[in-house]
Amino acid sequence: MGEFPDHPGEPDPLLTRLERVEAQLAEFHRRSAHRETVIDRLHEENQQFRDGLRRVILEPVVTDLLRLHDSLAREAQRLAEDDPRTGKLMGSFADDVTLAVERCGYELFPAVPGEPFTTGRHAPAGTVPTTDPSRDRTVAEPLAAGLLEIETGRVRRPARARLYRYEAPPVTDDSVDLALVDSGPQPVHPDSVGSE
Repeated sequence: MGEFPDHPGEPDPLLTRLERVEAQLAEFHRRSAHRETVIDRLHEENQQFRDGLRRVILEPVVTDLLRLHDSLAREAQRLAEDDPRTGKLMGSFADDVTLAVERCGYELFPAVPGEPFTTGRHAPAGTVPTTDPSRDRTVAEPLAAGLLEIETGRVRRPARARLYRYEAPPVTDDSVDLALVDSGPQPVHPDSVGSE
């Protein structure tokens, strides 16, 4: 604390008031910083609550939209063989459902034929035999699209597909190893028996 130069030992009232104002300002800044932290935490909790609430409300809708998309996509594929025009129309309905799912915060992704199986991204729904070892554990036939949460990038439903499974071709009787046949016991020639 400051003192009067004329009266030693007596505090300067102006310096005392300034010191109190400085202490109050420091306390005000400390409380403001604490208030900001509380506001930020409450905002984050509110955002998480809203996101969770949105998911809880939209999840049944998205589940139904997925079923509808799967049915429309299967029907479009089936009809494309008999009546390409009707198949294309059904495919456009499946595309509309895809857009509705995206507006809910999710993205549909297909299993692409030939892509390697990835745990978590694909769900195997059967196998298709193949004699080509390079096709082993790759997608043979996509069955249903997968679902990806756009905000987090988390797979909510893996894409269902049948996968190729390598099976070695069976050995036929025509492919007998001639080296094994030649290494057997050799017949003895009758002329060589008495010559020893």
